[in-house]
Amino acid sequence: MDSDTEVERIFNRGGVDIDRPERPPSSYGSMRSDDEEEEDEDVADGSTSKAVTLSTNMVTRLRLLHSASLETQNTGTSQPLNPAEACVIYTGFGEPARFELDHEEEEVEEDEIEDEDDENLIATTPIPSSPVELENQMRSEEDESRTGRLHPELDMPYVFMNMQSVLSELPGDTMTNFKIRLCRDERELNLRQLLDEDDVLNLVDKMIEVLGHENALKRTISLLQLLRKVEEAALLEDRCKRVLICFDLKQSLIRKHKVLFEGVPRQGKNHPLDTVYVEPQISACGRGGVDPDHELRPATPSLPPLPDADSFVGVSDLFHLRKGDGEAVRTVVTTGIPGIGMSVVAAKFCLDWAEGRTCKDLQFVISLSFQSLWSLRNLEALSSKEMSIAGLIKYFYRECRDMKYLEEPQCRILFVMDSFDYYQAALDWERAPVLSDVSTPAHLDVLVINLIRGTLVPAAQIWLLGRRAAISKIPPAHIDAVTEIQGFSDEMKDEYLSRRFQDKGLAARIVAHYKRTPSLRILCRQPFVCWMAASMFQRCFNHTDYGECPPRLTPFYIHTMVIQTNRKLQRCHGLMENQVKWSDRDRYVLKSMGKMALTMVEQNTCVFFEETLEEHGLGVDEVAVYSGLCTELPTSATNERKGFCFIHLTVQEFMAAVYIFMIFCQEGRTVLYQPVWRWLPLPKLPTPQGEPRSLLELFRSAVGRTLESPTGHMDMVLRFLCGLFYRGKHNEMLGAKLFGHPIPPLSGVKEVQKLMERTIKDLSTSSPTERLVNLKECLRELIQEDE
Repeated sequence: MDSDTEVERIFNRGGVDIDRPERPPSSYGSMRSDDEEEEDEDVADGSTSKAVTLSTNMVTRLRLLHSASLETQNTGTSQPLNPAEACVIYTGFGEPARFELDHEEEEVEEDEIEDEDDENLIATTPIPSSPVELENQMRSEEDESRTGRLHPELDMPYVFMNMQSVLSELPGDTMTNFKIRLCRDERELNLRQLLDEDDVLNLVDKMIEVLGHENALKRTISLLQLLRKVEEAALLEDRCKRVLICFDLKQSLIRKHKVLFEGVPRQGKNHPLDTVYVEPQISACGRGGVDPDHELRPATPSLPPLPDADSFVGVSDLFHLRKGDGEAVRTVVTTGIPGIGMSVVAAKFCLDWAEGRTCKDLQFVISLSFQSLWSLRNLEALSSKEMSIAGLIKYFYRECRDMKYLEEPQCRILFVMDSFDYYQAALDWERAPVLSDVSTPAHLDVLVINLIRGTLVPAAQIWLLGRRAAISKIPPAHIDAVTEIQGFSDEMKDEYLSRRFQDKGLAARIVAHYKRTPSLRILCRQPFVCWMAASMFQRCFNHTDYGECPPRLTPFYIHTMVIQTNRKLQRCHGLMENQVKWSDRDRYVLKSMGKMALTMVEQNTCVFFEETLEEHGLGVDEVAVYSGLCTELPTSATNERKGFCFIHLTVQEFMAAVYIFMIFCQEGRTVLYQPVWRWLPLPKLPTPQGEPRSLLELFRSAVGRTLESPTGHMDMVLRFLCGLFYRGKHNEMLGAKLFGHPIPPLSGVKEVQKLMERTIKDLSTSSPTERLVNLKECLRELIQEDE
């Protein structure tokens, strides 16, 4: 039974008969326009009919309760208040129509109701109005923000009221043309039904139901302009300016973040972000982000343990955190090791907000990547030009060119600023001038400083994302909360790898295969490594020319080093994919990092400091910020002294193996002689002219050093060394990057394989099980096959 029929039934109980044609059900029940008057006659019994006037300028004892359907669920608190003695009529769908009597009316007898004067029964039209907080629905500010309470001018009732107000002024022929043009593009709207319906409220109701209130508003303005109703279109646009700016901003963010390009962008090789995204664990107490787990070694006390699950917080809850004094946080910092997915998390949050899934209490979300800001700063046409914060927003988002709400204290704006580590300018936090006017032009560095300080747009919230070594340069007084992305749990790894592929059989094979290697399973805590595992295993399982056996451990570390170095060149130097070419400095940095890593492995430590970098001719930024292979540790973990480490202990061991590999290929010598010779000049291995260099002596020393290490800290170095000398596709790429030419010819691979097999056989009865397992893994890395 629809809402009007139910109203008629209630009226008939008082002796009034109403007979009117049925209309399609509306999500707003029996809404009527302000100037509408209807007269219905009852001729069922042949009696004289009574005229019943429905108006909106009087009060009745009837109050409509609307359905909590999808299109009206946000208007529950925006209905006009009714007298306390009002009778309640439920007009929702899915339940029988009902009415409720207030407590004072429960004792009224039915005959007393029939005796009331029913000649002027009035039904209050529930025209949408500004949201009103009901007494029995009072909530705290935090609860309101969590449930997504919209600004009154962004909520659907406000749009509904203004659309109805403007459209009700259109003449009949214009309204007919409006409906015809509307139905021409919107197949879900029935033209015959709209032409038969003269109620403007029903038209607006149907448009919002089908299109949504933002799309319906845009479509209305567009049609009014096509019908040359310029003044009406301008009036509606002016009244709903905030909605239009917000809608256009959302569309821009959706276009920007809808698709996720992983690795090298290629046509047709992309994934919708929603289909592959798995939200990583985010901790409210950052402890360094480095996973201390290791396949062969116990957790080192130098690295802080991973935080407990009790400290995890959802992305949408970051902006509802409270400071110690109970005030809401303004500046939230999120850090993490390279490859942990900070940019993807920021992109997913922007997409969710734009599509109305989270943080609806935020009026505007402005995404300003520091990578884009750095590119803007280096543009010749703009490098010397000053710009205001309003002009900066307008530069990146043209839809915000008429935005005048930045300085409103009640305007909730969030600036999402990721990749802070790629803004390479040295920001002068102490001497930068103070800005408080959004229209005052200044240098881009000054704008960034004042935005983070809170002097510019003080009512806005700031979300900064970047690597710890870069974020630590911001004065702590400007940061309210520090969070850290911890990556995937074991369940999240499987979920991510499974969601990437429609072929469930292929997904199951990939999940099963990556779990066979404990080190890879640990490293897949980083979403970046998970993506590499998915891509490489997919290529292997789907393409026969890639190889019969899936790649083992070393290729993943090679790709990690190569991809992170390429990203450094692309982001820091603004190079395109086809322009990336490693310089001698890039090779020197990797070689020096490998030398430092080998020294740390030999000393059985995993933390280094600034003076350690200086000893190897390296800078803090190029190692801890831009290399993508190292990270800064919290000062509390290193006794208030800035300490650094590789993003995982196995990455440190891999870089040590890379240094051994580079020295042997470039100079023909080994750095793994016995300790008694360590401080003597290392001679080159004798190699006859034109003869390939032999690997046997190198691996004899490496195996000896591994067996002599009581703590097993050389075991993974030997495993990676075996994988580096495998002559395969990944090794060809490695030679081109590290040397600029193919790897020189090498001999003795078969002899090395026999050496490993003989060592395993000799030690099968005397060595610990872990040592034998590692030697067998070394042999598998050398041949890149299972035994």
